[in-house]
Amino acid sequence: MFDLLYLGIAEIFQPQVLLIILLGVIAGIITGLIPGFTVAMAIVLTLPLTFGLDPVSGVAAMIGVLVGGMSGGLITASLLGIPGTPSAVATTFDGFPMARNGQPGKALSIGIWASFLSSIVSLFLLVAIAPQIASFALMFGPWEMFALIVAALTIIASVTGESVLKGLIAGMFGLLIATVGADPISGISRFSFDFATLRAGIPFLVVLIGMFAVSRLMESIQTSELEKDQQRRLEDKAKDVQFVLRPIATLKQVMRKPVNLLRSSSIGAIVGAIPGAGGSIANIIAYDQAKKWSKTPDEFGKGHDEGVVASEAGNNSTVGGDLIPTVALGIPGSAVTAVLLSALMVHGINPGPLLITNEPNIVGGIFVAFLAASFFMLVVQFTGIKYFIRVTEIPAHVLVPVILVLCVLGTFVLNNRVTDLYILLLMGIVGYIFVKYKFTLAPVIIGVILGPIAETNLRRAYMNEPEWTLFFTRPISLTFLIIAVLSIVFTIWQARRAKAKAAAQP
Repeated sequence: MFDLLYLGIAEIFQPQVLLIILLGVIAGIITGLIPGFTVAMAIVLTLPLTFGLDPVSGVAAMIGVLVGGMSGGLITASLLGIPGTPSAVATTFDGFPMARNGQPGKALSIGIWASFLSSIVSLFLLVAIAPQIASFALMFGPWEMFALIVAALTIIASVTGESVLKGLIAGMFGLLIATVGADPISGISRFSFDFATLRAGIPFLVVLIGMFAVSRLMESIQTSELEKDQQRRLEDKAKDVQFVLRPIATLKQVMRKPVNLLRSSSIGAIVGAIPGAGGSIANIIAYDQAKKWSKTPDEFGKGHDEGVVASEAGNNSTVGGDLIPTVALGIPGSAVTAVLLSALMVHGINPGPLLITNEPNIVGGIFVAFLAASFFMLVVQFTGIKYFIRVTEIPAHVLVPVILVLCVLGTFVLNNRVTDLYILLLMGIVGYIFVKYKFTLAPVIIGVILGPIAETNLRRAYMNEPEWTLFFTRPISLTFLIIAVLSIVFTIWQARRAKAKAAAQP
């Protein structure tokens, strides 16, 4: 464990790398406080900018964006009652009432400290647990790897979105995209339809940018009038905000209830480690548990500091939890960490259970970059809040063209092919349709990333021992397949139970 941290310190504690992380944190905070613009979109737009960097610097930049983005949502959630990110929803429950009661600075300060301290807790869990999981993963053969990916895809499809069926369809669509191009074993071209550009496959980065960024821009254009009205409201509210930040006093207030902080941070880390879950789930659960265990539950919803701490601690600690399956198993826990794995693949590094063994400097760099980004987030938030809130005044008709240009440039520099731009547009349209009909996008992206790995391991397993029963007779493989089935069954049962309760209510 300490060897990884030592290697990470050597990689990260260089002036240029620290500057990259700082810029990433600033960009993430700005993205996080703009309602409607997600952290995943910011990570996707950052990825093309890292092509000229070494692997550690590139991943460090995106971790900076991730940490900054997760904390940025608290600004508009507390000051305006509008969560900048889905994972800041519960922050509005007490942060906004506290701000309306004349204490916006207190609400922000408590949220910032909770974000920072919870990040440290989740980092400790990440460093302590990830190597142990990696040691266990050395026992994996192609049978276990295939079963693990099946379990990951089904869990993600089950716990994201409103419908298990829609989640599975989205995941299958991602797997279908992954089959375009050359067969990974024989090299035979598949689904290329005699287009030379498709023989090399559909670049997963183009799918990422199209599905997440371009589809969101299309949605913004469709709702431009609504956004203009919302913009005017944001401008009017932002002008009335008064900032009185007391960092030391609010730190003492947060530390008076250490159990609340540790409980919420642990919930966030555990939820973050579950593929497909995330801050939007963790902050609600953490807030709910804080209210249940509080001695003053009646104060929740009226500007209670315990509610702000629970929400932001549960939200930001998911970053460390999310990195646990990503680093230890090579399984992205969310669309954001799928992009992180994409960055490693662009730089020629294969993610997977052997990542810690084969690339300890990369893993150590991720750990230390997370730590550095958390410190930068603390400093930048306290020094720059007065200016960050003004970003909410930028009109949508200015933001949309700028982001569209970044999407096009990021796609074109990937392979210098105009045809990639057509694929980008097509993926944007598909992503827009998915969102319109309430299909979640995360299973698509993760299907594209994990599809080739699953296919390769399935083929290797059959080539080594052409016996399908081995998937069910090898204990680890069987366990993962059972988990895959149970995740679907449990989610369906849970959905039916919720419908039955709703129908029973008058």
